[in-house]
Amino acid sequence: MHVVPGSGPRPGRARLSRSAEFDRVFRHGRSHAGRDLVLYVFPRREDGIPRLGLSVSRKVGGAVERNRVKRLLREAFAAERPRLPSGTDAVVVARQGARDLAEREGLAGIQRALSELIGRVGGFPAQAETTLDSDSEASDDGAGR
Repeated sequence: MHVVPGSGPRPGRARLSRSAEFDRVFRHGRSHAGRDLVLYVFPRREDGIPRLGLSVSRKVGGAVERNRVKRLLREAFAAERPRLPSGTDAVVVARQGARDLAEREGLAGIQRALSELIGRVGGFPAQAETTLDSDSEASDDGAGR
């Protein structure tokens, strides 16, 4: 079998690129829906850093808006990637409201929405946001909420 240079996964770009990879995640993975994003996750057999696939349709906006949402999603996923186990494939579907979220809150809003979905993934502990004071969080028993 002849391997074409550049056809394998690139270091630093752990992305889903083939239609069959997306189909596998959609058909066999678990979905977690939020107001602006839907996260599909599927554990693949081999180890490796979690890979990302994006689906941003024209309902989100024109090319400029879609590309901005995709860039923000890639940045947010890079920050949240350590929360997923090794060997996970994830597909993020941007809903129509993702453009408004990106315009209102930028990367912080997109990352918060993605973080909430990753926190719902079963079997993975939800991590506290790094911007919160960990001492006050640890002392709160949640009884007053």
